[in-house]
Amino acid sequence: MNRPPAVLWIAVVLLLLVPTAAGRLLLDLAGGLLLTLLALPLILSGLGWIGWKLLQSRMITCTACGATGLKGAGVCSFCGTPYSTAADNTGVSAAQSTPARDLTIDVIAQDVDSDS
Repeated sequence: MNRPPAVLWIAVVLLLLVPTAAGRLLLDLAGGLLLTLLALPLILSGLGWIGWKLLQSRMITCTACGATGLKGAGVCSFCGTPYSTAADNTGVSAAQSTPARDLTIDVIAQDVDSDS
């Protein structure tokens, strides 16, 4: 195995301990790397938060079913209701429909005789 000689390790330790320009350079480099490793998760999480807010600003909610879609779409991909545009925001919606959360379905159970 090729291990570095002990003289090399002693020289590195002396560079770090003795206040020379080379020792300060090594300490500054190590401090910069440590600061980068600590700050990188904060920077990435900040960029992720900005991206999430940007995506949320480009979403639109369907007035009929409550599903979300992108603003560029013409109709809801779930229920097919046309999205209202800025010109349609005069108080009258594009499709006069009742939201799905306000509707109920009545189910009536019936007996079926297989004899008849």
